[in-house]
Amino acid sequence: MHLASVRIITDDVPRAAAFYERLLGMSAERPVPQFAVFRAATGTLAIGAAETVPEPGFADAHGGVIVEFQADSPAAVDEAYQGLATRTDSLVQPPTDMPWGNRSLLVRDPDGNLVNVFASLPR
Repeated sequence: MHLASVRIITDDVPRAAAFYERLLGMSAERPVPQFAVFRAATGTLAIGAAETVPEPGFADAHGGVIVEFQADSPAAVDEAYQGLATRTDSLVQPPTDMPWGNRSLLVRDPDGNLVNVFASLPR
């Protein structure tokens, strides 16, 4: 598993993407309207619409940031979930197949920060 990105959750993806395009001097990849991503050699910044997280009001309540780790396979996402199964207080969303092609597990770290462990689903 490796650090994949930091994702900002917003109610206005086009506005946020335009800001970061101006700041970074590069265009965002926009695979779907609810998502934008900036990939650089040193890291990735992702921007997601509020509906990409299962928690209403997330952006306002939590500063709108998610730390994301990419697992090697969807099975590895399930294994991470099993490893946290006794920590039910940290669970936000069990492993779920997302419409954009990832299997995703959302948990909170001990300080309440949202952590996404995900892997690409087979096509």
